[in-house]
Amino acid sequence: MFRLVDASFSIENKTILSATNLTFEPGKVTTLLGHNGCGKSTLIKLLSRQNTPTNGHVLYNHQPVAALSNIEFAHQVAYLPQHPPLTDGVTVRELVCFGRYPWKGAFGRYDKQDYAIVDDAIAKVGLSAFAERFVATLSGGERQRAWVAMLLAQQSKTLLLDEPTSALDVAHQHELLSLIRELNLSLNLTVIMVLHDVNMAAKFSDYLVALHSGRVIANGSPAQLMNRDTLMQIYGMELALFPHPHTGQPISYIP
Repeated sequence: MFRLVDASFSIENKTILSATNLTFEPGKVTTLLGHNGCGKSTLIKLLSRQNTPTNGHVLYNHQPVAALSNIEFAHQVAYLPQHPPLTDGVTVRELVCFGRYPWKGAFGRYDKQDYAIVDDAIAKVGLSAFAERFVATLSGGERQRAWVAMLLAQQSKTLLLDEPTSALDVAHQHELLSLIRELNLSLNLTVIMVLHDVNMAAKFSDYLVALHSGRVIANGSPAQLMNRDTLMQIYGMELALFPHPHTGQPISYIP
């Protein structure tokens, strides 16, 4: 379980994220929402230890994340940045094998169990037929699935995803988020991610956290946040809503 206690982040006396208190429920999908520059990625970088809070604390299972070694943290938390590193000349299986690094170290030898975990992760994201393909030859949606498989091979219970759908078209966004939701439910994974599309976030999340100008302005279930007043606070523009014809879930649009 992640918890922020008065956690803030500043650069050169400019506050990027104001003092924030949040608790992220284990086993749930929580999505961070808001306009560009509102503090979403800064918040997830604090959780992933990419940034250190200027003030306050980031806790994981009641321990300061800074107190955990890199290996201890990697055993618990897997992070996918907004712009993953290049994968030229790397096959899907080789990429997913990188997820075993926290358990083996730089010079550790993989055994049958490691390769079984890797193959299982590849199967879970539906890429078994592409295991020997170079990642660079895959479509955008397939590449994102390969990265998710790498996180699964890491066997961490918490996934941090910074805009995992940013380079995908609508169909592949839906496909990837459906996969993430399925993995959350089947493996009891905690997922914290950054998204731009409020309708996708509402469809695939248990909780939403909305930020504006470096502050959390609303958090709660999609049903609690999907209303005109809250959406106006988040995006600074009038959005109308209508119920999904089958599920009744509110869907926002620009009138």
